[in-house]
Amino acid sequence: MQKDRFSQQLEFILELDKLKNIRRQTLVLHEDRAENDAEHSFHLAVMACILAEHAREEIDVLHVMKMVLMHDVVEIDAGDTYCYDEAGNQTKAEREQKAADRIFALLPEEQEKEYRGLWEEFEARETPESKFANALDRIHPMLLNYAKGGISWKKHGIHVSQAEARNCGITDAGSERIGKLAKEIIEAGRAAGMLLED
Repeated sequence: MQKDRFSQQLEFILELDKLKNIRRQTLVLHEDRAENDAEHSFHLAVMACILAEHAREEIDVLHVMKMVLMHDVVEIDAGDTYCYDEAGNQTKAEREQKAADRIFALLPEEQEKEYRGLWEEFEARETPESKFANALDRIHPMLLNYAKGGISWKKHGIHVSQAEARNCGITDAGSERIGKLAKEIIEAGRAAGMLLED
């Protein structure tokens, strides 16, 4: 029997509950546990509202919020690939495309197109909204990691040049102020010994 529209929507909503079980490398501030994807996406949506005035170009805030809420949905199947994991990042795109095929297809057709389109837009980093969303996605873990004493940088032996290559260009493309903050965090992390010298 074919599912009706409401049933398809509920199935997608229930599937997203799995984001609560996808652990990231970043720790939450007030506990000694890893942040999960649902928490990360929620925080980015709040940041989109609060920091919208700092976007490099005029943006549609609701569009950015939708985008950041969808940007990690594929990790339900593909898992969270640590940004500095070179081997994992070689297969990331393929794993995430396969996940997108399955997960977004749970939705009614026009919503599948809309929400998968948001994920694809985020990945492409070409629109003002996606540039700003990516700036938020890069600065959020940096803020938490720095506030926790650089714990994940230290754990993985991350160098200043790695942090710069990963974060500076993308944050600056979305927001001059957030790009400046990324550089400030990296410099402070270097000075405090949280990041390794090159």
